Amino acid sequence: MIPGIVVGAIVVILLIMFIANYNGLVRLRNQVKNAWAQIDVQLKRRYDLVPNLVETVKGYVKHERETLEAVTNARNLAQQLSSAGAGERAKAEGELSSALSRLLAVVENYPDLKANQNFLALQEELTSTENRISFSRQFYNDSVLKYNNKTHVFPSNIVARMMGFQENDFFEVTLAAEREAPRVSFT
Repeated sequence: MIPGIVVGAIVVILLIMFIANYNGLVRLRNQVKNAWAQIDVQLKRRYDLVPNLVETVKGYVKHERETLEAVTNARNLAQQLSSAGAGERAKAEGELSSALSRLLAVVENYPDLKANQNFLALQEELTSTENRISFSRQFYNDSVLKYNNKTHVFPSNIVARMMGFQENDFFEVTLAAEREAPRVSFT
């Protein structure tokens, strides 16, 4: 009788541990999905701002067509890859960030444009959005780290393997130029 109770207690304890680990993994996986969705919200905001910025700059910068086209093409590519994995998406977003940086560098040569209220408002919105994207990426990567750790540590790694929980990719910078400090020139 007593061995049966002990075995039953062990089974109940193992079942509770399994359920707790499974629920923890589900919560963390959902947090990663939410963090990714927050990046999407901010990227959508940026996608909406870029055409307005390009159109405002076009009025002043007639001969910088290549830069404007690069921004537009990078935006379109990033939008097309909106359902891609974190690695591909990070690369496309990095190219868009790089193109936007080149555009803002070109703007430095146009004092009338820099004083235009529409441009200043768009530039401020874009800067704010870029900051939000950075914070969203950081939150996403923090969420992925917690989730990946949970899928690798004992005993939750057993539950993760049994229930098909897969490791997620971090949102990483893929372009070497983005890792370098930007050059600022006031000439």
